[in-house]
Amino acid sequence: MTSVGLLALVVTAIVVVALILSFTLRRHGESDRPEPGWRATDEVFRDPSTERVMRVWVDPEDGSRHYVPERTGGVPPPPAWG
Repeated sequence: MTSVGLLALVVTAIVVVALILSFTLRRHGESDRPEPGWRATDEVFRDPSTERVMRVWVDPEDGSRHYVPERTGGVPPPPAWG
């Protein structure tokens, strides 16, 4: 195998691994479900990259925000303006 072919193989492998990780890793502040003590807010939005409907939850102890997939029963939130 030539050095160009080996380089192309390595670059392809890196891209494939990056794509797999981007679909499996959670983003900053994202959780599977709310923790006890978190409070739901009225903020609901559709994540533009995953198309999932997310609700914002706040931990009153430290004020941190968390994004949890909303179970809407197939009803999308209103469109985002702005």
